[in-house]
Amino acid sequence: MAKTLIGIVTSDKRDKTITVSIASRETHPLYRKQYTKTRKYTAHDEKNDARIGDKVEIVACRPFSKTVTFNLVKVIERSHGTVELKQDVNEVELPEKVGADEVAASEEGEN
Repeated sequence: MAKTLIGIVTSDKRDKTITVSIASRETHPLYRKQYTKTRKYTAHDEKNDARIGDKVEIVACRPFSKTVTFNLVKVIERSHGTVELKQDVNEVELPEKVGADEVAASEEGEN
């Protein structure tokens, strides 16, 4: 039986390739503390079906390329949407800050 893994898609930028992160809890052999270890696998996605945040099942197969050695079996659960900013923070024009002396000068001019 081939190795089957379940994880979350972290990247779908490449054509027909996804990056899947799989987190596992492990216990340190000496200190007996638990810690989380995250491993990333690249998988072949023939139909470009998976999106970022989807829970997917991948299975080991023959190598498609140097790094791609898994194949997408199915999308178990779709993501519930992502939050995207409308504009980049650097592109937004903010009004210039008005100093205390400028405020006082404008008030004197009104009187």
